[in-house]
Amino acid sequence: MLRTVCRAGGALLKHSRQTVPALWGTPAQQRWASSLPMNTVVLFVPQQEAWVVERMGRFHRILEPGLNFLIPILDRIRYVQSLKEIVIDVPEQSAVSLDNVTLQIDGVLYLRILDPFKASYGVEDPEYAVTQLAQTTMRSELGKLTLDKVFRERESLNANIVHSINQASDEWGIRCLRYEIKDIHVPPRVKESMQMQVEAERRKRATVLESEGTREAAINVAEGRKQAQILASEGQKAEQINKAAGEANAVLAKAEAKAKAIKLLSEALTAQNGNAAASLSVAEQYVAAFSNLAKESNTVLLPSNTGDITSMVTQAMSIYGSLSKQPVRQVEIEPAESSETVLEEKAPSEAMSAQTTLSS
Repeated sequence: MLRTVCRAGGALLKHSRQTVPALWGTPAQQRWASSLPMNTVVLFVPQQEAWVVERMGRFHRILEPGLNFLIPILDRIRYVQSLKEIVIDVPEQSAVSLDNVTLQIDGVLYLRILDPFKASYGVEDPEYAVTQLAQTTMRSELGKLTLDKVFRERESLNANIVHSINQASDEWGIRCLRYEIKDIHVPPRVKESMQMQVEAERRKRATVLESEGTREAAINVAEGRKQAQILASEGQKAEQINKAAGEANAVLAKAEAKAKAIKLLSEALTAQNGNAAASLSVAEQYVAAFSNLAKESNTVLLPSNTGDITSMVTQAMSIYGSLSKQPVRQVEIEPAESSETVLEEKAPSEAMSAQTTLSS
């Protein structure tokens, strides 16, 4: 019995394949029509496919993958829907952007059938309908953007097209997953102007980068000169401070040495035979001074008795005796100012002695 039924089903299947037209409308319609199997009572539905069955011309049920049984003559498989993700190539079309530039754009559409009933009875040809909807939506979306934004915002453009398609395809039981723009062709003149714009932009960037480099170099040079001047001034300041400190120490050391010398000289004069030693010292200084005459200037003042050394020594000793008879004022000074006080006190005595010498 089962063998007879299978033979009858095979004969009916061959008859149906012979009766199906070779060409039925569009290629998509031909694919949908040529894949319809015949009712052989026992049917095996492949995975990821949905077979829509009509009973006496009215929707009956959708066969699930696996083993299914149908009633001959009464039941008929009307549609076979694939539940896999379908890839549709959207043909190239022309569109006008917001700035009146004509573009040639094609794309790829990815969709999936979620409801086989709506896909079968909601629209005559789902693939053709979605393709036309994608093309019209693409043209409308491109009309909202300028040429520059079309290249920069391709992702947002694809998302807007997918959203518009899904709003219209919900009644068809189809879900658009992705839409990708494949190629964008612009007119040759527009392409040349875009190339010139890109070159100008790159030259602008190069000029800006070069100017920024020059500015940074000038700033670095100025900072280096500033730091060099600061360091040089600090070095000069330190040098002057050290030099002043050295000169102060030298003056202090000289003053202290001279004070000690004067102290020793005063002690020596108060000792025995101090007058004789003072006379010898004055005579030596007179001879040394007389030997240096006319070496530093052309003007020479000489006393009348230049060769009488005894009178000069006697006169110097008389001046010394008169100064020694005057009372000595004791002044208490600090160590740092002792040298200057001694110099101030000595200067009048030297000036007086020099004036006495010149007058004589």
